[in-house]
Amino acid sequence: MDIKEQISRLAGRIAKDEKLRAQFQKEPIKAVESLLGVDLPDEMIEKIVQGVKAKLAGDKLSGAVEGLKNLF
Repeated sequence: MDIKEQISRLAGRIAKDEKLRAQFQKEPIKAVESLLGVDLPDEMIEKIVQGVKAKLAGDKLSGAVEGLKNLF
């Protein structure tokens, strides 16, 4: 399993789906497990959850930076 690929895929799905985003905010581990459909060790799930959170935060920051560029 390529973790970086899974993180990107999950972040994309969560960013596009409001229900998934709400579930991820409340119970990130359960949300990731349900999206993956695989039972993984807790330490691996935690790494994936942290990666998805970072990816989502980075995507928001990137969008904000692009918006600021368009102002100038």
